[in-house]
Amino acid sequence: MSLEGRYEPSPSEWVRDQVELYERTGGAEGNTLRDTGLPVIIVTTRGNKSGMIRKTPLMRVEHDGVYALVASQGGAPTHPVWYYNLLADPDSVTIQDGPEPSEVTVREAEDEERAVWWARAVEAFPPYAQYQLKTDRRIPVFIATKRS
Repeated sequence: MSLEGRYEPSPSEWVRDQVELYERTGGAEGNTLRDTGLPVIIVTTRGNKSGMIRKTPLMRVEHDGVYALVASQGGAPTHPVWYYNLLADPDSVTIQDGPEPSEVTVREAEDEERAVWWARAVEAFPPYAQYQLKTDRRIPVFIATKRS
């Protein structure tokens, strides 16, 4: 299953290359963040302005089949572009964690739920803690639940 529409690859070469490798090999390769060995998933969204299909490798933060999508952008002062794609169309999202993508619905976590998922995210990828210290914005955490 995949979202319908024209795919617009990332302007970032490493992102384009990783997405292509991950998808071409069904997640057997390109499944870690560069040389860290830490696992990633591929998140596909619809561009909130262009309507085009966008694909982003994100750190794999999973618990009981539910995923967290952390909009850290390395602690930059602004949200990543895909954050706005999720807000605009939370039902047009897929996650690929292995050979096949799955349709998911996303929503932003708040309060206690966000705290629980933030702790899971930092455990999965410790640099998130430093990213939060680098920025004045509260880094958003989205919860992605597979649809049946």
